[in-house]
Amino acid sequence: MRSIIPILTVVAALMAIWYAGAIWMNSKWALDQAERAGVELSLSEIVTDTLAQERPVLPAPHQVVTELWQTTVEKNITSKRSLVFHGWITLSATLLGFIFGTGLGVLLAVGIVYSRAMDMSVMPWAIASQTIPILAIAPMLVVVMNTIGATDFLGKDTAEALFGTQPAFMKGLLPKAVIAAYLSFFPVVVGMVKGLRAPDAMQLDLMRTYSASGAATFWKLRLPSSMPYFFTSLKIGIAASLVGAIVAELSASPIRGLGGRMLTGSYYGQTLQIWAALIGAAVLAAALVGLIGALQRGTLRRMGMKP
Repeated sequence: MRSIIPILTVVAALMAIWYAGAIWMNSKWALDQAERAGVELSLSEIVTDTLAQERPVLPAPHQVVTELWQTTVEKNITSKRSLVFHGWITLSATLLGFIFGTGLGVLLAVGIVYSRAMDMSVMPWAIASQTIPILAIAPMLVVVMNTIGATDFLGKDTAEALFGTQPAFMKGLLPKAVIAAYLSFFPVVVGMVKGLRAPDAMQLDLMRTYSASGAATFWKLRLPSSMPYFFTSLKIGIAASLVGAIVAELSASPIRGLGGRMLTGSYYGQTLQIWAALIGAAVLAAALVGLIGALQRGTLRRMGMKP
């Protein structure tokens, strides 16, 4: 109960600020319309109008919730107007990029820990790669991969042979996954390098007294010691992967996914659509991070590292 009350207090404060901001930012339109009509609005009428506009500058929370309900529950999940449909497309790119990024990050971390040459050369480049804005890289990468025809995961012919027809989420999946992997590999590299180097000198000396091989030291000491760092980096990596997938969807074709939903909403001034996609992305990120947290607790408990 003590942990819930502070959370509810913060949420209530945010809701109050949100509603106040919606009234303030949407009042200009209400007052302009009233001035054209030659009428004066009372404070209660202004509040009522600003919280019920069809295209508000800042939608009120209840409007966003209504939009989420209409685009998730009331829409068929196969409809292109369904947020579930777009969410699945974003999720598929996120997970594929996360798998690529995690695998690459682990391999680089092992190489950096066991090779001084890689430590001196690869690690600085990995750090420098994160200084380049993803908004600058994503459009160029999408255009290049579209030009060479490397857009569909597994390829159109392979996908049709396996599934009978190419699933919608596989179209243009590869560039988005690459961009997601670009953002997600770095936290894994840093976390695993820190984790693999976590054993102190006494523990390493103890392994030498047992005449343990390098492989035995890795599997029985370094890798188990890295698990807390590994799962922490995975939480950051999955969130970064989701951001990368959404950013890639702003440049991808066809325009689909949560990023595409935000883009089309900005084209046509549908702020409700933009905010619904934003909240949907936040919920998806929280679910993915929570899933990794559950895996972390279960894994560490079985390893005897956490009660």
